[in-house]
Amino acid sequence: MLFRHAELSDAEALLAIYAPYITDTAVTFEYDVPTVEEFGQRIVEVQRHYPWLVAEEDGHIVGYAYANTFKARAAYQWSVETSIYVDRKLKHQGIGVKLHDALETALQKQGILNLNACISYIENEDEYLTHESVRFHERMGYQRVAHFHLCGRKFNRWYDMIWMEKLIGEHR
Repeated sequence: MLFRHAELSDAEALLAIYAPYITDTAVTFEYDVPTVEEFGQRIVEVQRHYPWLVAEEDGHIVGYAYANTFKARAAYQWSVETSIYVDRKLKHQGIGVKLHDALETALQKQGILNLNACISYIENEDEYLTHESVRFHERMGYQRVAHFHLCGRKFNRWYDMIWMEKLIGEHR
């Protein structure tokens, strides 16, 4: 598996991975699939400050991970929000773990100390959302730090949001 920084020309392939998460799941609270141009602009914006990594296998993009601003104020500059998406047909093959490890390494080199993950949650799993993301982040060393109840609505039902964090550096 090859890991590299995303390029604008990857936008269509990356959006093809992300779109089913929008249309078929509550993993993201986004309702509408962005255009390729809009998604490409997201890549450009993120890469002004943080890595957006792509996982390739046999020349095909199979997943991506990126970090983005946790909060805009300067005091938060050592903290980021992370996102990882893997082609849904290729889940449970270790791609997400490898992407996360590559992203964490890149962020450590950048001096980032706190990784934060905002995760959709529902007490009883349904056809749109499982606890898979929470379990993944727990395996990656994250701890739950906040639980917001009934804060996102998608598919005519309410979902919670959990924040998880992982400290990856020494806070001096």
